Amino acid sequence: MPAALTKPAWYAGYRFPIAVIHHALWLMNRFNLSLRTVQEMLLERGIEVSHETLREWNLKFAAYISLEIKRRRGTPGKTWHLDEMRVVVRGKVLWLWRAVDERGTVLDILLQDDRDTDAAKRFFTQLLEGLEFVPEKIVTDQLGSYKAVKEVPALEGVKHVFVKSEARLNNRIERDHEHVREKQRSSRGGDLHRINSRSYCGAGISRGTCSKGRGEQRGKLE
Repeated sequence: MPAALTKPAWYAGYRFPIAVIHHALWLMNRFNLSLRTVQEMLLERGIEVSHETLREWNLKFAAYISLEIKRRRGTPGKTWHLDEMRVVVRGKVLWLWRAVDERGTVLDILLQDDRDTDAAKRFFTQLLEGLEFVPEKIVTDQLGSYKAVKEVPALEGVKHVFVKSEARLNNRIERDHEHVREKQRSSRGGDLHRINSRSYCGAGISRGTCSKGRGEQRGKLE
């Protein structure tokens, strides 16, 4: 993780060096590893930390880092793919709204209770916050809530392409959701259920910037 993304104030009061926390975050958010697996990997390197501490780090720092990445990254691609998927967090069914560009770079994520029109508007608002550009085209599934794009002034004139459900495997965002599904499977309903929406969203953006072959990004976590 580049020094530009480090803010000592974030880590005040923590006994481990920033480098250790960064490495643990990278392992958790880059790969499909459970907290206990990361705990064992760190122990092999002489770093003794509980899985509860790892969860605490992820809850606190992943969201901070994702905000820094969003602020620093370069211009996204011209086509944005949006979708929502059902996830379970702490035993509760939620909807993970997600946007990536045509290169697969994660633009933003929002975990919400619903997938209605209001939820779509909230996601569009967050997605565009702080950005100085809009796409030429938005690709979504046929969920009626996405018609809310017409009510967002900044997206006026942007081409909106609906992808039929049977063609979703050809949708970039649907393929990208596989990472989340793999994370759910690897966690076996354990760690993931105890992760809240802040870490979920932070981890998604962090992963999008550190995955190889996803376009050049300023401030990637490698």
